[in-house]
Amino acid sequence: MRILHTMLRVGNLDRSLAFYTEVLGMRLLRKQDYPGGKFTLAFVGYQDEADGAVIELTYNWDTDQYDLGNGYGHIALEVEDAYAACEAIRNKGGNVVRDAGPMKHSTTVIAFVEDPDGYKIELIQRKDRAD
Repeated sequence: MRILHTMLRVGNLDRSLAFYTEVLGMRLLRKQDYPGGKFTLAFVGYQDEADGAVIELTYNWDTDQYDLGNGYGHIALEVEDAYAACEAIRNKGGNVVRDAGPMKHSTTVIAFVEDPDGYKIELIQRKDRAD
């Protein structure tokens, strides 16, 4: 078994695709409309679906906002340099909600950003990086 994807319901597909592709640098891997069900699925990621887990963005045509709930945690992305990643994300209009720095009670460097729908994305600096 392997992880295929994480699904997020989004309120504005174009805005979400711009965030994941332009701000976080993922690629749009595939996108399909389902007129009978009035929804669109778009899959984004850093590698092909056959090679790793991706994110499925589900856009229901009649819903422009969702409550995030308190059960959702975050998506985690490994980055070379969390400080530089935060700067780049800010420069592209992204929302950094926790600046890069050591995790509480640890030396692991992390940061958090939010996508346009408010989903948290954790940036984890590679452990073998020499600062």
